[in-house]
Amino acid sequence: MKICKCNSCGNVIEILDDNGGNLVCCSEEMELMVPEASDGAREKHVPVITKDGDEIIVSVGSVKHPMDEDHYINWIALENGDMVTRVNLNPSDEPEARFPYVKGSIVYAYCDKHGLWKAIVE
Repeated sequence: MKICKCNSCGNVIEILDDNGGNLVCCSEEMELMVPEASDGAREKHVPVITKDGDEIIVSVGSVKHPMDEDHYINWIALENGDMVTRVNLNPSDEPEARFPYVKGSIVYAYCDKHGLWKAIVE
């Protein structure tokens, strides 16, 4: 999964077909986001995965991430091979989501201030 962000307006996109072109927004090249590349606190951003039968519960942070209007988790996604399932969140929501359990899947969480974070389902 490849995610890009515009550093001017904040638009975030997922690249579905990567054919090597440059993505431009607000007259500048978009930045390819690298998970865990920001200075955000790991304990509030790394997805925590709990198995619950044939599902997983993904909570963002071992210390619950704030969900304020100006700082929140925008979405949580599960990548399994060529399938991506995403749950969009609002500031009034809890920073968590449920997905089917698939060992080896990758879970991503996107914070509007501290970028992209990930964990692997074991």
